[in-house]
Amino acid sequence: MTDLNDLMKQAKQMQEKFQAAQDAAAKAVVEGVSGAGLVRVEMTGKYQVNNVILDESLLVEEISVIEDLLAAAVNSAVAKVAENSKGSLSELASGINLPEGFKMPF
Repeated sequence: MTDLNDLMKQAKQMQEKFQAAQDAAAKAVVEGVSGAGLVRVEMTGKYQVNNVILDESLLVEEISVIEDLLAAAVNSAVAKVAENSKGSLSELASGINLPEGFKMPF
């Protein structure tokens, strides 16, 4: 029974670490950039856009160009948030000591 108790303790610790990693990721802010820095988007780990910065030189461009650059900057920020989240989960998973042959249900 000791092995099962140890496994339950590890699961509880893992859950606590996972929650802490999620909280830290939610507070993190990333920046998505497009157009060689003409458009910048600041986004939280919860995919919430906090700030959009447009270079003044864009104001003479057609609206479709600005829209494309804005979409590209948002997509860049989304990719960075996803990468950060994936990295934190990988670090957590590497610390799990499961019995040999144990398979996760997912």
